[in-house]
Amino acid sequence: MEQKLLNYNIVLIGFMGSGKSTVASCLCRNYGMETVDMDQVIAEREGMSISDIFEKHGEEYFRNLETALLVELQDRKNVVISCGGGTPLRECNVAEMKKNGKVVLLTAKPETILDRVKNNHDRPLLENNKNVDFISELMAKRRDKYKAAADLIISTDDRSEREICEEIMDTLRNM
Repeated sequence: MEQKLLNYNIVLIGFMGSGKSTVASCLCRNYGMETVDMDQVIAEREGMSISDIFEKHGEEYFRNLETALLVELQDRKNVVISCGGGTPLRECNVAEMKKNGKVVLLTAKPETILDRVKNNHDRPLLENNKNVDFISELMAKRRDKYKAAADLIISTDDRSEREICEEIMDTLRNM
């Protein structure tokens, strides 16, 4: 394992299925970084799935939990924060991400996204809309906010997690 202690966090954003959790795990394994999967932390703290949180409390409640967690994570360094797909849609969340991190946008084609999420039932916005057209439309609605938040944009299509991680670290070292 290569130790590359950073004095800031890496915040991974992107559409669901773009590879945030996979890349976060790779950065953890290969660079000795701690990983925080925001959706996982929120689900554990709330004692229910993200789908159940949306159903029981609504999206606004969930988004407020995301914002609070981002604020909490600012006290830490050398952490890879894997955000939910909707996290960067709130400007206040982007401001919190940038206070102590470099924001890395992971992108993938709609076809790649569909292939990655087709058997997953923990994505409330896609559950009854698993098709390329719906995914393309939702991606287009989010694209500008994602790009505005990003310090770095990395495509994950047809690439290994190791290649993606190396590109992220090489680029961040040279920024």
